[in-house]
Amino acid sequence: MPQLTARQFSPGAIIAVLAVSGMGVSLMHTLLVPLLSDLPGLLNSSSDDVSWVVTATLLAAAVATPTLSRLADMYGKQRIMLVCLGLLLAGSILGALSDSLMLIIVARALQGASSALIPIGISIMRDELPAEKLSAAVALMSATLGVGAAMGMPLAGIIYGTLGWHAVFWVSGLFAILMAIAIVFVVRESEIRTGGSFDYVGAILLSGALTSLLLGISKGGSWGWTSQQTLMTFGISAVIFALWAPWEFQTKQPLVDLRISLKRPVLMTNISAVLMGFAMYANMLSTLQMLEIPTVTGYGHGLTPLEAGLVMIPTSLTMVVLAPISASVTRKFGAKVTLITGALVMAFGYILRVFMHDTVTLIMVAAVIVAAGTAVSYAAMPILIMGSVPETETAAANGLNTLLRSVGASVSSAAVASILSITTLTVAGQSLPSLAAFQQIFVIAAGASLVGALVAMAIPKQMHLELEPIDPALVEELTHKHEAIK
Repeated sequence: MPQLTARQFSPGAIIAVLAVSGMGVSLMHTLLVPLLSDLPGLLNSSSDDVSWVVTATLLAAAVATPTLSRLADMYGKQRIMLVCLGLLLAGSILGALSDSLMLIIVARALQGASSALIPIGISIMRDELPAEKLSAAVALMSATLGVGAAMGMPLAGIIYGTLGWHAVFWVSGLFAILMAIAIVFVVRESEIRTGGSFDYVGAILLSGALTSLLLGISKGGSWGWTSQQTLMTFGISAVIFALWAPWEFQTKQPLVDLRISLKRPVLMTNISAVLMGFAMYANMLSTLQMLEIPTVTGYGHGLTPLEAGLVMIPTSLTMVVLAPISASVTRKFGAKVTLITGALVMAFGYILRVFMHDTVTLIMVAAVIVAAGTAVSYAAMPILIMGSVPETETAAANGLNTLLRSVGASVSSAAVASILSITTLTVAGQSLPSLAAFQQIFVIAAGASLVGALVAMAIPKQMHLELEPIDPALVEELTHKHEAIK
């Protein structure tokens, strides 16, 4: 395959294209969430079966991210970004032309796999941008994982309410085409490569372990947490992880370099990533459902998916605005302080959410505060990661961090669904989540945020704030090595 090149564009244009692409692929995590209550009727399926349209997306994102990120380090970041958008386009076309639940699930899995574009975009920023632009650009790109998830719900609600549910897929397909064209012409291929051979055994083992783990987490609520199916998936996951870890330590070119991943700065940042991913997703899911629950419950507001989507727009805008601003905080105080601050803001927002639910405005304000903390904390993570890993491992290391945020989101989705199904009230013969269920979610999410802040405090103080620009001599040396290996 010939190398795709780009014309010389300004750093601002490169940042814009990468950030918009990142927001677009992360939209896939929540794109069909506003439709979940209507999809059983639209697809002639049960609510439990329809939940797979979300589960498949999260599973595919978790499995594809480490694999595609490693391939990007080896074979070219621009090239693999285009592969991600190709997967998004294929899933969008399949979903737009289908009325079968099985095909929609496959389509959603293809869309979810495109999430690997975000860590690859962060890596290419490090390779191509000048040092003075790098911190703000990386902060924005990292935050797109949360920004896109926040935007997915209002956007899907608006499209569904005006154009129908198939239009949601057509819009995402059009986006994939436009972003692929923009990347070809604006983002040039990076010359930083790792070379060598791909760790197929590690990729297969990790994919199997993650699939089993996230399947158990996602379906445990409906299967029963102590059911044979759930326990079996967790057991299989544990066995595969037990095989995978030694393999990664002994192989010469591992899919995930566990020696680097176990370094204290990287390890603490990744643990925080799981907790922040949990708290972020809880905010999105709980807000939407609280707004749409009927008013007869005494606390719900009975909004349509379109109206609820419009109410959630400020959370998306808040994350877009605060991501680059957090880079200024990072430059002045360090990425560790930025991560701790973001986590504490999230915890404060959730504490407010326990009490602020009487009006739509109060719900929106509290959700915006949580979103602000999410943007700040997400923006700091790749700075901490890249300060501790070699240039040739940037995409893979950030891919693992993104993966762990997705794991946190999956756990959050399962926890929210479980709590809302257990703590209920009966209104006119219908079982609906009670206010206490949402308050439990907010308390748990606040706890996750606080623990995330405590973990971040364990990150060594000597983490460097500014990322060093890539040494041109290193680029030349690595390029020669790559050509020799080929």
